[in-house]
Amino acid sequence: MDFNLSGLKGSTAAEKKEAIKQQVTSELAMANAQQLITKATEKCYAKCIPAPGASGLSGKEETCLTRCMERYFEAFNVVSSTYVRRVSNERAAGAVSGAL
Repeated sequence: MDFNLSGLKGSTAAEKKEAIKQQVTSELAMANAQQLITKATEKCYAKCIPAPGASGLSGKEETCLTRCMERYFEAFNVVSSTYVRRVSNERAAGAVSGAL
């Protein structure tokens, strides 16, 4: 990971720390997106392309891949949003019980 801090000259330590934190968060999001795409591609390829050929994909294979990828990403979005909501609710519950 290469942190480009040249644009932060004169910034406070807290500002530099926040800039690094944002960059790390951005790079983690990019890595997670790449991993998601790779996994979806592998799983859908294995499901939809039984015997790869040099002539390209058949219409049936293309349709299968399209539907598979759509379902995979839709399922990921459902799981992801449910997880985020659950973590948020648990944090809120922890903050309420901690305030008591």
